[in-house]
Amino acid sequence: MSRRPSIVLALALASAVSGIPAPAGAATPHFDLLVRNGMVHDGSGAPSQRVDVAVRGDRVVALLPAGSDASAEVVLDARGQAVAPGFINVLSWATESLLVDGRGMSDTRQGVTLEIFGEGWSMGPLNPRMKAEAARAQGDLRYPVEWTTLGGYLEHLERRGVTPNVASFVGATTVRIHELGEDDVDPDPAQLERMRGRVREAMAEGALGVGSSLIYPPAAFAGSAEITALAQAAAESGGGYISHMRSEADRFLEALDETIAIARATGQRAEVYHLKAAGRENWPKMAQAIARIDAARAEGLQVSADMYAYTAGATMLTATMPPWVQAGGYEALVGRLRDPAIRARVLAEMRDPAADWENLRLLAGSDERVTLIGFRNAALKPLTGRTLAEVARERGTSAEDVAIDLVIEDGSPVGAAFFLMSEDNVELGLRQPWVSLGSDAESSAAEGVFLQSSTHPRAYGNVARFLGHYVRDRGLMPLEEGIRRLTGLPAENWKLRDRGCLRPGCHADIVVFDPARIADHATYADPRRYATGVTHVFVNGVQVLRDGEHTGATPGRVVRGPGWRGAGAGRAPEAAGARHPPGK
Repeated sequence: MSRRPSIVLALALASAVSGIPAPAGAATPHFDLLVRNGMVHDGSGAPSQRVDVAVRGDRVVALLPAGSDASAEVVLDARGQAVAPGFINVLSWATESLLVDGRGMSDTRQGVTLEIFGEGWSMGPLNPRMKAEAARAQGDLRYPVEWTTLGGYLEHLERRGVTPNVASFVGATTVRIHELGEDDVDPDPAQLERMRGRVREAMAEGALGVGSSLIYPPAAFAGSAEITALAQAAAESGGGYISHMRSEADRFLEALDETIAIARATGQRAEVYHLKAAGRENWPKMAQAIARIDAARAEGLQVSADMYAYTAGATMLTATMPPWVQAGGYEALVGRLRDPAIRARVLAEMRDPAADWENLRLLAGSDERVTLIGFRNAALKPLTGRTLAEVARERGTSAEDVAIDLVIEDGSPVGAAFFLMSEDNVELGLRQPWVSLGSDAESSAAEGVFLQSSTHPRAYGNVARFLGHYVRDRGLMPLEEGIRRLTGLPAENWKLRDRGCLRPGCHADIVVFDPARIADHATYADPRRYATGVTHVFVNGVQVLRDGEHTGATPGRVVRGPGWRGAGAGRAPEAAGARHPPGK
């Protein structure tokens, strides 16, 4: 007799989900949350259903027929809106912004419930030398550093309280710096094995795999054998490889071949960060690259890509300078640039269209297409939003000299936006069924310290622009497919168990939005403008956005990869964090 109430409730739940009438005497099911009357997308790409989503604790426990007699502590009417799994930002640089403001406002207001870090650089592992550099490199965003490992950093975020869930790849660049420093050197066998050991440790702490950023020094000094060895170390426990490739321009296809070869060597997933063909002369290569990825997938390899929905990238102004002058890090760079003979050599290479490195300034096609967006020195902040051409005219010198001078004067590599891609190629890439979305930006608030620097509009509008402009207005794909790209696809790619889905057993990361109204408003001239159209957001069953306004809740958790060894694996002695530039 003591078991009868639970049996009756189970039958009632089963009948509610199936639509079969409940047996006489069955208790009315009661939940913590009911999202009623919405068009529910489960993240798989299947057509939406008009069902009610029932949540208990941090999990979805049932999809009920619309209008069921179930009750809940909180009942949310989503009539006229889409209900979807929380969106996943595959390429996030919210590593610092979440330390300063855990709400992650710009992404939370777009429905992002999981931020994935690790494009080449990660917030661990770190050594004392890296600690000193991290302290020097902090700019407007200041924070105490209380970790040394990647797992320790992620757990630190969870303990202090963040709105979104967080996950990370371990950075191949970070591992390289840890063992080799920032010089142009090759690891000996013992050093390489130590680097592989660092990757294995990060995998045990919950890393999703290895992330590389091979266009930037010192990662640019790593050979294919080194990168493959690190990816193989991650693959031992099921981790994948994701890369900002060596080239997105003149050697774009060769760089893609290297990425595909790593997928073949490891037997695990390899993904291209922010798939693009940079520079007008290279725009025809986008279709060729897509054909190569399709061929690799037909071969049975796990190859995919992510993108942001814009024609301009953003990175550091040092991307206009040859890699060799950047060996050894920022201080070594500035020391060389102060030498008149070295500076003359650098200027000549910056002007040489045949140089054997990827000059983003020349690829942009004009200094009017290079916008300055990130300064550390207060005296230079008035230049924010100006083009490199404008500043060169005002200073009465060349654009190349201005780039060098600004990097020296600012005490940092200086943030800049480069207009590199064609709109046709953005649409072509987004149409591919294996492309997910990543902002390649921080998640910040349009207030306080964040107003001291500018940013790329993708920080405030990437998801909303994708769903509003490209999915709805341009009709690149049905809404259910657009939602899959933001949810089920990245969750499957990176083995994120019970994330990116909306069915019984899935974590209750839920977005309610109006497909007819979702829109981005951020521009290059005014990038800190919030997107609109997302009404409600839940993270692990806790409401973080209500009627478009943040509730202040910070229920985010660490989401760990396939090699995680259990609670405490990421804890280590306290040390330092690291700040590194986002990829373009």
